[in-house]
Amino acid sequence: MGYDYSYIFKEVFIQAIFDTVFMVALSSCISIAIALVLAIILYLTDKNGLSPNKFVYSTINVIVNIIRSFPFLILMVSVIPLTRLIVGTSIGKVAALVPLTIVGACFFSRLFETSFYTVNMETIEAARSMGASKLQIIRRVVVKEAMPSIVQNITTGTIEMLGITAAAGAIGAGGLGAVAIMYGYQNFDSVIMYGTVIVLIVIVQIIQVAGNKVSKTVK
Repeated sequence: MGYDYSYIFKEVFIQAIFDTVFMVALSSCISIAIALVLAIILYLTDKNGLSPNKFVYSTINVIVNIIRSFPFLILMVSVIPLTRLIVGTSIGKVAALVPLTIVGACFFSRLFETSFYTVNMETIEAARSMGASKLQIIRRVVVKEAMPSIVQNITTGTIEMLGITAAAGAIGAGGLGAVAIMYGYQNFDSVIMYGTVIVLIVIVQIIQVAGNKVSKTVK
């Protein structure tokens, strides 16, 4: 099946790019906010943390692991009732934000937790010896010292979110994934199929370059 590529580009492709950027940007921002809280709690309540609590750590740890073990398409379908409850629909870019945020929060939390563990314990002990509270240690020592790693992990996580968003397009979320499947793969149109791939590669490169630059400025 042949397409009017001028129409596809103006009316479909451009909108798909905006939809993809919308889903990735908003779901990543919400996920990062939630993930920072989860990662801080995991870091604090770990057996070697500032406030060890086996029950809290184990509960959050298990929940995060369970959600991360789900293939995204299966998770997206399984949380449809929750999605409808929150946004009133289970189809489209806004509906996709719910499962994307759930997955993103768990993914980013693991990355941030790893970043926190890169902070030298001697630096933390020095802050404790000077009377710093746990909150002050987290804010002024752990998060500050881990910031370059956090930025790098945000970059990695955002790129992962882009890939997940493209997959979500296969079941009604819209965006570049939907264009690649509907107009490219299903209609054997290699121009649209590989054109979408090229656009995704460009977006990944932009995210990576921006992340690298920000990471250097916070060192």
